[in-house]
Amino acid sequence: MLDSDGYRPNIGIILTNADKKVFWAKRLRKPAWQFPQGGIDEGEDIETALMRELNEEIGLTADDVEIIAHTNEWLYYDVPEPFRRADRSIYRGQKQIWFLLKLVGPESKINLFASNHPEFDAWRWNDYWVPLRDVIDFKHDVYRKALADLAPHLFGQNDRRSKPSQDWLLYGF
Repeated sequence: MLDSDGYRPNIGIILTNADKKVFWAKRLRKPAWQFPQGGIDEGEDIETALMRELNEEIGLTADDVEIIAHTNEWLYYDVPEPFRRADRSIYRGQKQIWFLLKLVGPESKINLFASNHPEFDAWRWNDYWVPLRDVIDFKHDVYRKALADLAPHLFGQNDRRSKPSQDWLLYGF
C-alpha cells in the first residue's frame, strides 16, 4: 500500500531495556544493522501494525513491552533507486511513525526466527545514540529525528543523554 506520493506507511521500533540501551538488529545475511520496522497493512491501525511487526520480527508480544511514546508526525525517507523493487513504479520510500518501547518481559523471549520469514540473524543492545553511526546513509535523517524526538521520553528533558554528545555533533549526527 502506497500513498499518492509513493511512500509506504510504516512503523519503526526503538526497543529499550532496563539499562536504557536500544535493541539493534542485523539484517539477515547482510552486514547492515537497523531498528525493527515494517509496513502498515491496508485497514490496519498503527498500534496493531506495531504489535504485529514486533512479533514477526523479534518474537515479542504486547505483554512483553510497554509503549513509552511515539513520534507525532510521519518521518520520511527516500529509498535510492538501486534498493527499490522493480515492481513498484511509483514507490519513493517510507513514511514512518516511530515508537519507543520498554522491554518489560524477559530478554529470553526475543526470537529473531519467530516468523517464517525472518529479517534479522543477530542482535545486540547499544547505547542510545550509537545507531546514528551505524545505520545506512539514506535512513540517517529519519533515525536522527526519531531518536531526538523520543529521547526526552526515555531520559527526561534535563538528562544529558537526551541529546547527542558533543562528539556526535562534531561528526554531523
